Amino acid sequence: MSVTANASPRLQAALKEVAAEMDRRFDALLTVPDDPRAPLYRAMRHATIGGGKRLRPLLVFATARLFDVAREAAGRVAVALEAIHVYSLIHDDLPAMDDDDLRHGKATVHKAFDEATAILAGDCLHALAFEVLADPATHADPFVRAELIADLARAAGPSGMAGGQAMDLAADGATFDLGTVTRLQQMKTGALIAAAVEAGAILARIPPEGRVHLRGYAHDLGLAFQIVDDLLDVEGDEDLAGKKLRKDGTQGKETFVSLLGVERARQQSRMLIDQAIDHLRSFGPEADLLRDIARFVTDRRG
Repeated sequence: MSVTANASPRLQAALKEVAAEMDRRFDALLTVPDDPRAPLYRAMRHATIGGGKRLRPLLVFATARLFDVAREAAGRVAVALEAIHVYSLIHDDLPAMDDDDLRHGKATVHKAFDEATAILAGDCLHALAFEVLADPATHADPFVRAELIADLARAAGPSGMAGGQAMDLAADGATFDLGTVTRLQQMKTGALIAAAVEAGAILARIPPEGRVHLRGYAHDLGLAFQIVDDLLDVEGDEDLAGKKLRKDGTQGKETFVSLLGVERARQQSRMLIDQAIDHLRSFGPEADLLRDIARFVTDRRG
């Protein structure tokens, strides 16, 4: 069974379209040069082209659709968000972090190449994301570009994803309560999801007070996504996930499942998805793809 088998036909089509677009964009951005940097570019291409759910790019496109944002602008922001996500996975897989040898069904970058190349590949994708956002081709308004850059920097930095990863490393051998685990996951997973949802509104020059419902949607979606990840780590199929599972239990880390139990965690994820969808009540059919994404989160297999 495909990881998207339970997705609506509309969502399946959107995921396929976005995956193909991200591959095209990374292919164009990462042309392998005829010089000693070639292995570095091949490593970046290995990590970015082919594989992954492309959830964050899809959220950018789906939110941009609410406000009739041009596809090209949304595509450039989507590839920047995905570059940050992929850089984080490359570094997360390193021996000093999670020490994984499989990602999206293929060898992790440090296994396919070497650790030094993997570190540099992640560094380059991190820098590339902000280079793309700063380019006037992304948006003619420099204030919009500046806000996109600031929002992604916050989501990726110590108060967002990287901070959550630091807390995750500290979780080895520590006992975290539910509040701490929730904060960890809001930072590690939720911050970049929130940035992806908000990006479409920033492109449309929607003021912060006009994004409250979208922020609520992103908050609940991000937590539900991580709860389902924890459930899949316990119950999932490694072939569908494309990575090793059941590592959290082996390492003794507290998760939503270890703290709540399987059934209560599942109920909590469904409640959060219902809340996420309710945040979209002021929108009409133009938000149906966002609703489909929310429902898919609790039904996914990998």
